[in-house]
Order: sequence, then structure tokens, then C-alpha cells
Amino acid sequence: MRYLMGIDNGGTFSKAAIFDEDGQQIAKASVPTVTITPKPGYTERDMDELWEVNAKAVRQSIEKSGIDPKDIAGVSFSGHGKGLYMVGADGRPTYNGILSTDARAWEYVARWNSDGTKEKVFEKSCQEILACQPVSILAWFKEHHPEVLEKTKYIFAVKDYIRYMLTGEAYAEYSDFTGANLVNLHTKEYDREHLALFGLADIYDKLPPLRYAADVCGHITKEASEKTLLPEGIPVAAGMFDVNACGIASGLGDEDQMCMVAGTWSINEFIGKAPVTNGTVALNSMFCIPGYFLIEESSPTSAGNMEWFIRNLMNYEKEEADEQGGSVYDITNDWVESIDPRDSNVIFLPFLNGSNEDALAKGTFVGLTAYHNKKHMLRAVYEGIVFSHLTHVKKLLRNREVPGTIRLSGGAANSEVWVQIFADALQIPIDTIEDKELGCQGACIAAGIAAGVYKDYQEAIGRTVKITNTVYPRPEYKEVYEEKYATYRAVIDGLGSAWNRFKN
Repeated sequence: MRYLMGIDNGGTFSKAAIFDEDGQQIAKASVPTVTITPKPGYTERDMDELWEVNAKAVRQSIEKSGIDPKDIAGVSFSGHGKGLYMVGADGRPTYNGILSTDARAWEYVARWNSDGTKEKVFEKSCQEILACQPVSILAWFKEHHPEVLEKTKYIFAVKDYIRYMLTGEAYAEYSDFTGANLVNLHTKEYDREHLALFGLADIYDKLPPLRYAADVCGHITKEASEKTLLPEGIPVAAGMFDVNACGIASGLGDEDQMCMVAGTWSINEFIGKAPVTNGTVALNSMFCIPGYFLIEESSPTSAGNMEWFIRNLMNYEKEEADEQGGSVYDITNDWVESIDPRDSNVIFLPFLNGSNEDALAKGTFVGLTAYHNKKHMLRAVYEGIVFSHLTHVKKLLRNREVPGTIRLSGGAANSEVWVQIFADALQIPIDTIEDKELGCQGACIAAGIAAGVYKDYQEAIGRTVKITNTVYPRPEYKEVYEEKYATYRAVIDGLGSAWNRFKN
């Protein structure tokens, strides 16, 4: 039996998991990463520590698995998109890594959106400009810390940096870099004229060679082998943007399927043979399957908001659950299920980490009275996150038929109560996928193709993807959620003029 290693770096954890050829998860390890917040809107991480955390996760997963590491046929990666990871000629980081929740560059986006740059950029990249994209952050560095850019030799996404540390070879990968506004989507190449629109023509030579997700981009070095227990010399595939990884591990292999990922980010996606350029969706990028484009609507407005609620408002309940050997998530689900959606009109805007409405929008509860308690607030959190997904899905459905089902992964997919809210609000059946590390599994699919375990993505999907349940919408709640969603939209519209007062 051959095995595959997938390494996934999200916003809060670094994970490593080992899968067999049929998609069975053999072992996993998850190690938290420390987020540095030097100022409001800034989210960074120490890149040296990030490498140590990744190596630890890989070692732990191998040790837990009980397998002979020599039976690992290949390695690949999944990682958060956007953000920025820079390395100098000496192989050392030139600054902290920047996460995809960073908003320091919002003023550049506002300027580009108002001076006509936005339209010129979209002609080449088929993307709107986001504050967390490398182009925005690089513009910030050019103005505030030009010495950092002068020292930088390679501009990476997070997974590219970890791959570089394992192999010593520098590459970029299409799904990440086309999702980062760094590539002309029509030519599939770097474009000096495109970069010049951001005032960044001089970074052209800092962009590594582009590769597809399943391309071999080096082999495990002796030094990396000693640090991780991975066998020296095994092939390392490029890997992919995590929304691709979760999509492919959910069976997103043709144009009929549609997927949502409810993690730190609200990811909503389908694939097509051409990008959508009519302006109805924000992001087009190359999918991990060559020949397909990912049509994506996303924002940092999903289940990460609930983690904030638990951390700040449910300390007692969490401690009690831990003492009793239970889970705080059992409590949150019980609380939400105890309140009928018709009995609570509290609205929550899930904008604690950013927004899909306004770069300056903030999270908030609206409609609270003395009658309401934490249970009502938590139901509002569940619903507000679903409504943010719904906003994205409505935009996507302007460009395709309504799918027979939508496949849901991420933290919310582990809650039957939450999945039912998704189904009722969207009025579309929701498929949930077998509970495993989908980002790591998507990475393993790329590793398997690179190592010759699978012929192609279709074979890999057929062998590894398993749907565990389908939750159907309840027609009697259709109007209830339509009315609540209308109120959610009204709150956003009503606060539109206030966000400028929250710049700090």
C-alpha cells in the first residue's frame, strides 16, 4: 500500500494528514499557529515559527500513523490564498508572513476602485482587487517599507514557502497566483503592463516560475527529511489554493457541481471552461484541473466568527464541556436548535475578520432587547454566516443553473443544525462530505497524480470522495428565511454611511 502526505496551512492551524490510495485518512496532526496583530487590521505570522510548526505537524502525523515513512509516495500542499510570504536571496524571510485576513492595504483598493484602475485590472486578471491580495500588500510595502522589497528575492503564497523549505526550489502555482491578481488570466503568464497598473512593474523578477498543482516541483531534501521524517528524494507536487483543495476533495470535477466551504472564509464556487467576465462575480482564477476556471465568490465572513463568539462569550460553557469530556460545539448546536427561527429576529453581520460588503465594515448585532440572551445571539451568528454565503451564492447563480445539490465542507458541515439552516435559507439540498481534512486530501490528490498513484483528477475523485449525507430544505421555512435575509440586507444597507467612522 502506498500513502500520500497532504500539508494544509489555513488561518489558524497548520495541518498534516496521511491518506491511503482510496482516500482513507490514516492519521492527522494539527498544530496552532500564532497570529501577530501589531495594529488593528494587521494579521501576521512569524515565518520561521511557521516552518517549525509545519515540520512538527508532519512528524506527528507520521508518528501517529504507525506506517513506514518509506511507503509515502508523494507530498503536496493546500494553503490559504491571498496574503504574502517573502524570502530573500539567503533563503530567509524578509518580513513576517501576511495572512489573508490582513486589511492594512484597504486605502490602495479604495483608490484603485475610484481612479479607473479597477476596470483596467479586470480586463487582464478577471478579478476585483482585494485588500488582502499580494498586489495591494506589496503596494503598501513599496510605500512604507521599500527596503523589505529590495531584500526580497521570491514572492510566495503560504504553501509555496513551505514547499520551498522542503525542497530548496522556488516555484509559484497557477491556482494561487491567478487568484492573487498577479497573472494575466488570458495569457496565463506574468504581465508587466498588468503589474504596472498597481505601480509594481519592478517586482516582475521576484515572481517564481509558474507550475500546475500536480506538477513535480522538487524532492524532499536531506535536511528536510531529518526535520520531518519524510523520506529524502520523494516527489513534491506544487499543491493548490485551499479552495481548490476542498473543492476537489468534495468532488468538484465538472461543471454541474457547486461547492461551499464554511471555515475562516466563506468560499462559494463552481468551475467552467471560461471565466465569467460580465462583472457579476468578483473572482475568476485557474482551477487545479487544467482547462478549467474557478468561478469564486468569497470573503472572510464564515465560521471564524463563531470561534470568536465561543472564545469571548462562552468561556464558562467551554470549560464545563471540557471538564465533562464533551464538546462546546454540542452546546452551541443545542442552543441554536432550541430556538425556532421564527422566534428570534436578531441580526448578526459576520464581519469580524473582514467583509464582502465594504472594506471598513465591522461585525455587529442588531435588534437586541432585554428579552434576548446568548442563545438568541448564537442563532443570529449561525444565520448571519449563512446569509453571507447566500449573498455570494446568489451572485454565482446569475451565471449558471441551480445545481441539484451544493456540497458543503468546513467547520459548519460538522453541525447538522447548521447544515439544515444552510439548506432552508438556500432552498437547495446540501451534501456533506466524509469528515476528514479536506484541504489535506485535496493536496494528496495532487501528490498522487504527481507520483503516478492516480492517472488524473477524475480517477482520484472516483476513488477518494465520499458523500455522507444529504440534508433537504424544509419548504415551510422558505418565507421565514427570505424575510430574515431581507432584514440582514437592510441592516447592511442602513449602516453603509457609518463604516467610514470606523477606520481604526
